[in-house]
Amino acid sequence: MLPLKSETISEVSAQVSVPNYNRAELKTGIVHFGVGGFHRAHMAMAIDRLLNQGLAKDWAICGVGLLENDKKMRDVMKEQDCLYTLVLKHPDGRRESSIIGSIVEYIFAPDNPQRLLDKLTNQDTKIVSLTITEGGYNFDSETGEFNAENPIIVEELKPGAELKTAFGFIVEALRIRRDKGIAPFTVQSCDNIQANGDVARKMFTAYAQLVDAEFSNWMSANVSFPNSMVDRITPVTTKEDIAEVAALTGLEDKWPVVAEPFFQWVIDDEFTLGRPPLEQADVQMVEDVMPYELMKLRLLNASHQGLTYFGYLGGYRYAHEATGDPDISTLLLRYMKEEATPTLLPVPGVDLNLYQNTLIERFSNPEVKDTLTRLCADSSDRIPKWLVPVIKRRLEQGGDVTLSAAIVASWARYAEGTDEQGSPINIVDQLKDELIPLAQSQKTNPLAFIGNRKLFGNLIDDQRFTKPYLKALDSLHKIGAKATVAALVAKS
Repeated sequence: MLPLKSETISEVSAQVSVPNYNRAELKTGIVHFGVGGFHRAHMAMAIDRLLNQGLAKDWAICGVGLLENDKKMRDVMKEQDCLYTLVLKHPDGRRESSIIGSIVEYIFAPDNPQRLLDKLTNQDTKIVSLTITEGGYNFDSETGEFNAENPIIVEELKPGAELKTAFGFIVEALRIRRDKGIAPFTVQSCDNIQANGDVARKMFTAYAQLVDAEFSNWMSANVSFPNSMVDRITPVTTKEDIAEVAALTGLEDKWPVVAEPFFQWVIDDEFTLGRPPLEQADVQMVEDVMPYELMKLRLLNASHQGLTYFGYLGGYRYAHEATGDPDISTLLLRYMKEEATPTLLPVPGVDLNLYQNTLIERFSNPEVKDTLTRLCADSSDRIPKWLVPVIKRRLEQGGDVTLSAAIVASWARYAEGTDEQGSPINIVDQLKDELIPLAQSQKTNPLAFIGNRKLFGNLIDDQRFTKPYLKALDSLHKIGAKATVAALVAKS
């Protein structure tokens, strides 16, 4: 089978969409850190859509990898001329396949740091975007402040040290641009954290403060960090996906992307050097993204946490299987309606009841095959940002947090590292060495897990939270996940 690349794209199957634009004529206007499945199913797809309309020819993308595990992406991008296949999986089994051509260059920074700096300081670069995960912003989950003691940061800040982080490259590029009289690019976060642009501004200027306080002040005054809300379920690409893509396209793609059909991107319209006409690609450009992102983080993302631990402990392995359990889907809907929605701001133009029901439909899509293992990963980066704010706000309102507390308890039970049959669970979390011992001690000290104030703040001191938490945790130990969920739903 022919490999996917520029000279073979004409051989692709007729039902697959291909770029109708000349990639050689494009100019790179966006440099993106963290080229994974989500970026390629979201921002890169949106730019490709514009390019196919004859728009945004100055806004092609240069991808950037910083980490050792980005070598695979480097190699695939090189072999495939940065082309890849995006397959949207509809619930009825229909496939919508496209070859995406909006990424035209990929830089693996450790290979040539100067090449990346040159790209960032080129006056054609007008937006630098990020999907570096929630943990990539290097802030303390308890204080919200930049972690200047991170060994990677400490090492990078030594005189003469080689740049290694997004902080280092972006701050240094902005400094060079200022000194050369080149206007600063916009820094566009596309990560799933509340007020992602505000967080990015705080963290990057804090890093700059460690380098040059005067320059940090200049950044604060001159660099735009627009907030955004991003939404598209994009599961990890499997071997089966790769085989299916080959059958669909007739070409070998070593790293295609699969995603659900749903797409949403809402952005504060604040760009230093202009932007692509994103509204022509179904992107919502707004004055204030906050209501939309709170809706997404507290309904979609937190609900994912509500189904994943209960689902995994109950024997399910895919999101659609867990959501297909009527007790779990009822728990999710009640969590959204009774506990999360009262903490939201008014969301212009959105029917929240319809949005909630749509989420259940999306979670139930059997074609996406989103694994619970993926949703269970990196919980210490997710629960504190998505669910804990709901709990704290509900307590401020004097509201009930029974279901939210039960979700936290399901994480604590999962973090023990064994399922209900005694089989080991592979915990994927940067804090696993700290959290697993706490979870394993909770049969004798049931408040041990939530005693971690970096993650939970002072929730351990509030009986309105600890009472339902302890009840749910005890139930999980005594009667298991499925019966616990059934009891919660019946009580609600």
